[in-house]
Order: sequence, then structure tokens, then C-alpha cells
Amino acid sequence: MNEDRLTYRDAGVDVELGEGFVQAIAQIVKSTHVGQSDRILKGTGDFAGLFRLGGEYEDPVLVSGADGVGTKLLLAQEFGRHDSIGVDLVAMCVNDILTMGAEPLFFLDYIATGKINQHVLKAVVSGIALGCREAGCALLGGETAEMPNMYEPGVYDVAGFAVGVVERKNLDNRTPVKTGDAILALSSSGIHSNGYSLVRKIFESKETRDEAGQRLGVPIEDVLLEPTRIYTKGVLSVRRDEGISDIAHITGGGIPGNVNRVMPDELQAKFYPEKWVMPEIFSLIQEFGPVDSAEMYHIFNMGLGFVFLVRPERVESVLECLKTAGERPTVVGEVVRKPKGGHSVVIEGI
Repeated sequence: MNEDRLTYRDAGVDVELGEGFVQAIAQIVKSTHVGQSDRILKGTGDFAGLFRLGGEYEDPVLVSGADGVGTKLLLAQEFGRHDSIGVDLVAMCVNDILTMGAEPLFFLDYIATGKINQHVLKAVVSGIALGCREAGCALLGGETAEMPNMYEPGVYDVAGFAVGVVERKNLDNRTPVKTGDAILALSSSGIHSNGYSLVRKIFESKETRDEAGQRLGVPIEDVLLEPTRIYTKGVLSVRRDEGISDIAHITGGGIPGNVNRVMPDELQAKFYPEKWVMPEIFSLIQEFGPVDSAEMYHIFNMGLGFVFLVRPERVESVLECLKTAGERPTVVGEVVRKPKGGHSVVIEGI
């Protein structure tokens, strides 16, 4: 070849490297197919993934969700720890579709970077695969895009897409949220994947990070990069219970912003913070900011990752099912009639 001729590699894109990366992650991807081999007709390496629903559903409704992990990615890249951010990606998507009572079926990922670093991106995909195994879904396909000049060296971005299924009758069986409903919650593993623009600002100095680490008893990066919990097992254990009025995943917008989505106009969800244990990292964020309490609850999950609104006569049954599934549920509030001019969600004492 004439050395004066330009190639795609000269422009910054190495097709062979990209193809090699696909081969390098093939076994990682296949590890998520265990138990689903009869449903997966085509997957990684093809132009599209094929997934068979089968005849076990009477009236299946597909449920989809898409999300990313925000600027938590910047901390993963700063600390050089790329093995857990994929779990966050799966969690943020799967937890959303779980609010519909959907069984997660498969997951698709999108990874974009200026230059493929196989070591780094293999760690990212390994985290995605781990998240898929925890969620019970297959990593069916995805895209890795090498885009020079779009991203600075060492920078990558991720997005995820989850698809699940639920019987139509199980959607229709939910009772409307009513006065007297109890609010049950499953704990978070910490910050999860929201509010990191503020978190990074608060912990941008080495001095603040060192002090926080001393107070927590572990390196601050361990806490800041703790992956988002995936709630598949617990939610699926109670999804057919007709006493569940609605479900909320506590993500961006905190407790008020997410529970508000499921509240009728005339009712109010009242939370009692003394009913649950708040991870210490939130106290440090509030102190080091400093950040007002109301602002904290409108940004972070404050220790609650998933919330169920349950008819009072079904509370004990739902609690028992969640405990059997390995969760430690807590009753953290109640639904009351909203006073005139009141808010749909109230944090008592805030």
C-alpha cells in the first residue's frame, strides 16, 4: 500500500482493535446467558439480538427502560476503578422496570470512547455482566464506539437499555393508592448513581477526602463507588401481591421527586426518617457541603433505594415475602389525606 494513503487507523479508529475487543468479551457476555439459552436465538456478534418470549405468558407486556450513571463515571475514571460502574448501569435501568413488576429479560449496553483501551473496557463489561447476573437478565448485545476527538484520552461514557416482561393482569390487579397505605422500603447501598455532580464538588480536595475516609474507616473511593443495589429478587417475590398499590425506585430527585410520581393529587406520602438507618456518607455530604436537609432529600435516596405502597391488611405478608427473598424491609411511613396547599410527599421534621 502507498504510504501516502490515509487509513481509518490514521484518523484514530482501529477496526481490528474493535473486533478484537468483541472477541475478548465474548465469554463474559455468555456468562449472562446461563439459564436463558432456550430464549436467546442470536446474540453478541450478530447485527441484532433475538430473544424468544415463549408460551409461558398469557398476555405479555414488554417493559423497557434506559439510563446511564451520570458523573459517577468521572470518579471511576479518576480513581482508575472500572469494575463496578457496569453494575450501576444495569441497576439504574433494571430497577426502573422492576417498578412495573416486570421480570428483567435482557440488557443492551452502549460504550463510547476516544480510543479503545481493552483492559479498561473489559473491566466495564465485566461489571455489566455481573449486574446482569444479579438482575437475572441476559446481556444480549450492545455497541462499543471508538470516536476520536469526541472524548479526551482515558474518557469513556456508557448507557444501558433494559427490557422486561409482565403479565397484563398483574398490571391491572394493582389497587389504587389509598389513605392508610403503609410505606415499606428496601435499603440502598449508599449514594447509588445520583447527585454526583454535587458529591464531586464537595469531595474535590484531597484534605476533604482524607478526612471523610478517616471518619468512615475506609477509603472514600470505596464508599463513593459502591455500586447501586439491584432489587430483582425482592420485587419479583411480591409482584403478584394484590395488596401492593404502587412501587417507586428512588433515583434522581430523591424521595419526594420519585414517590410523587405515584401519588394521587388528594393524598400525601409521609416519611418518618427515624424509622430507617441512613448511611453515614449522607451525614458527611451534608456536613462538608454544607447542604440543607431539604436539599439532601431532594437529591439523594438518603438510605432508601426502593419503596412499596401497601394496603394495611397486606403489610405483614409483604414484609415476610421480602424477608424470605433476603431483604430487610422497613415500614418507613404512611399515606394520609393531603392538607390544603400541602405537598404530595413530606419528610417529617424536614
